[in-house]
Amino acid sequence: MTTSPLRDDEQYVLSEMERVLRRDRRFARRMRAPQRRRWSLWGRVARHRPRPWTVAVLLAVSAVLMVAGITTSEPTVIAVFAAFWPVTLYRVFRLLCRWTEP
Repeated sequence: MTTSPLRDDEQYVLSEMERVLRRDRRFARRMRAPQRRRWSLWGRVARHRPRPWTVAVLLAVSAVLMVAGITTSEPTVIAVFAAFWPVTLYRVFRLLCRWTEP
């Protein structure tokens, strides 16, 4: 691929675009800041936000496990509830934050 110098009008347009971008503080901050990658438990990059139906399913499973743990006092059920409950609270918090974003 060969590169050729820009024509005068193209150079002017490019210079104007660069000038506008240099004045944009938010763009400059984004370009300076390194992109953080969030990893999920399975080694893939987590790109999605919590969806309401997944949060509802987690809440339902947690509620069933809580009731089952209270009624049976089975250590396994209580341990599974103890594993599900923090994840559920985290997802509910993220969903509430998402709903309240401007």
